[in-house]
Formats: sequence, structure tokens, C-alpha cells
Amino acid sequence: MPAFLKSKIFIALIVVLALGAGFAAGAVRWAFQQIEAPGPLAAAQVHIVPKGAGMSQIARELEAAGIIADSRLFRLYARYRKLDSGLHAGEYEFQSAASMEGVLAQLAAGKTVLRFVTIPEGLTSREAAALVAVAEGMKGIADVPAEGSILPETYTFTLDENRAALVGRMRDAMKDTLAELWAKRAENLPVSTPEEALVLASIVEKETGLPEERQRVAAVFVNRLNRGIPLQSDPTVVYAITKGERELGRPLRFKDLEVKDPYNTYYRAGLPPGPICNPGRAALAAVLNPIESKELYFVADGTGGHAFAETLAQHNRNVAKWRKIQKKQRRQQRQQQQQQQQQ
Repeated sequence: MPAFLKSKIFIALIVVLALGAGFAAGAVRWAFQQIEAPGPLAAAQVHIVPKGAGMSQIARELEAAGIIADSRLFRLYARYRKLDSGLHAGEYEFQSAASMEGVLAQLAAGKTVLRFVTIPEGLTSREAAALVAVAEGMKGIADVPAEGSILPETYTFTLDENRAALVGRMRDAMKDTLAELWAKRAENLPVSTPEEALVLASIVEKETGLPEERQRVAAVFVNRLNRGIPLQSDPTVVYAITKGERELGRPLRFKDLEVKDPYNTYYRAGLPPGPICNPGRAALAAVLNPIESKELYFVADGTGGHAFAETLAQHNRNVAKWRKIQKKQRRQQRQQQQQQQQQ
């Protein structure tokens, strides 16, 4: 028999409870069996323990919800374990047939339900803030963080966590990640500060969604910066027009490339004055450790990736191929639209 059942105080309390139930013999064994026995829950159930709730209230509500069978025995056991004043409020998910011992252990450990919000790589801060704003189970509001200041990833939170606090954790994650990767950076990079690396990583993030391309795209931009060649990145033109406050809602036009804005890397050589999105860890790592390459150009290849080139002549051939693909795609789209209109 477990040592904790030998406590005279506990035995006395159990005997009293057992007598009230009409039997005294074997009271301790009976209590031990009840505490460890499967509970009445037929299926997993979420239950909220409110802040400020005392032991009696918690036990009553657990019994009323059908999670435990006997609130009196639950209280006595919690008191014996000296846990009656150490239970945590929050949102819990109790599994089917959870025993009273298991329920108490979960409450004492504060193993509450973890909720999730995912911030994909490449979102602007406005877009990321919108996801936080609609995350269910949070409270408060959070200001839109500075562009590029939060690290995209999946974050956990508990019921009623403050949105501003979550955004603060996102900012801390970006600072820590950038500092870690900056310390491991390659030599002779054309970025002199972590902030400049963040700006370049945001461009790489917007240029490709393929993991295998990030270091190669980063190498192209590093090569162009080292040679003083304008980056000529289309996503920077989009940001120059929208400032991340809205969707462009249309394809870029040739005249857009002439927009006189410091974010337009066709108009201005070097890096733009700030990030154009929130890059993920992989894009940051790619910028700080790009592959060895002589490539200076890339263009879409029609498969979701890019065709790379070292010379302008090679690049022009790749561009010609891409334009043929675009022309074919537009023709197919028109045909599909006509077919839909005829149906």
C-alpha cells in the first residue's frame, strides 16, 4: 500500500467519509481505489477553472461537469497532498476516464490547453497583426509592430493571454534569432549590421518560396551589392507603392519600376531603408551564409522556381522563355474564362 495512505490524518478523514457512506471497513482501500479508478468522463472534455476559484468551487464544478465522481473525496485528497491551495486557473482538456489523481496532477502542474497562432514567413507586419487580432482565446489589442521586427513561426498561447504580450514574444524571438545567426555569418558580406541583413533577408523571403533556392537567390543579391549593381527586385517596387499597408491587387507595370521611392531598388542602388516583410529564420540564414556563386540574375521559370544566369545574355534568353510561358498562360486563362461564360 502506498506510503501516503498511511497518514493518520488522511485515514481519519477517509473513515469519516466512509462512515457517511454507510461503511467503515476497508475505508482506506476503498478511498485509494476511488482516487485511482477511471473517472466518469466518456470522452475528452475541455473545462475552464476560473481565476480566483477556491478548492471547494473547483471540486464542485468538476463534479458537476462529470469529470470527477466525488467532490468531497477529491477535496480531501488534495488537502492531504497539500495541493488544495496550489491549483492553477486556466483552460484544461481532461481525457476520457481521467482518474481523480490524474485530474489533480494536471491542475497542480498547470497543464492547460495550448492554443496556436501561425505567422507565415514573408507577411508584412500589418498582415501578421491581423492574424493575432483574430486569434481566438486572446484578449486585448496589439499595435502593428515595426516592419521586419517579428519572427514568423508558430507560437503557443493560453486562454486569455494578452495579444500585446504575444507580439512582444515575437519581437524577442526575432532579436534572438538575428543575433544568433549574425554571430555565425560568413566573411566579406556587403551588409555591415544585423539590421542590414534583416532588410536583405526580407527581399529574399519575398523573391522565392522554395527552400532550396534561398541561398542561391541570396548569393545573387550579395553579388550585385558587392559590384554596385542595383538589386532590381520586384517585391521592393510593390512595397514602394503600398508600404505594406494594402495589397497591390494587380501585376506590376513597367512604369511602376520608375516610382521614385527609396524602397524601389530599380530607382535606388543598394538596400532599401527598411525591411519589406518579416523574413523567417531560413531567409536570414541564407543571407548571412549564401552559396558561392557568380550569378547576377534570375527570373521565373514557369515551374514555381527561377532560372539563374551569370551574364546578361544568358538572362535575356531566360527572360524570353519566361515571356513565352506567360503568353501561353494568359491564352489558357482566356480560354478557360470563355468556356465558363458559355456554360
